[in-house]
Amino acid sequence: MLIVDDNADASEALGMLVETAGNEVQYASHATTALELAARWRPDVCLLDIGLPDIGGYQLAGLLRSKAEAAKTVLIAVTGYGLPQDKQKALAAGFDHHFVKPVDFKALLGLLGEIASTKI
Repeated sequence: MLIVDDNADASEALGMLVETAGNEVQYASHATTALELAARWRPDVCLLDIGLPDIGGYQLAGLLRSKAEAAKTVLIAVTGYGLPQDKQKALAAGFDHHFVKPVDFKALLGLLGEIASTKI
């Protein structure tokens, strides 16, 4: 799993949670780093913040979707933008799911469990 967030504390907290569920985690604080990691590492799931300093999360989702190596990656928006139109914008940009910060960890772990069961 790749976690992309420019807030190191939020990223690490989220990473610790998903690691306790048995996931291997890599981190990126910039979209450009995330693109490089996704190309090399090919994660099954990416948790992406929308408000990134270099390329916004919506654009990052589109860039990931355009890469053959990330075409089947599950993209999950993890953002402070929680209005219905924000969710619609995320889905239109290529995200598969949308979570509002602070993340409902139980719901996220449930979703990750569903994703893992379809990969088996």
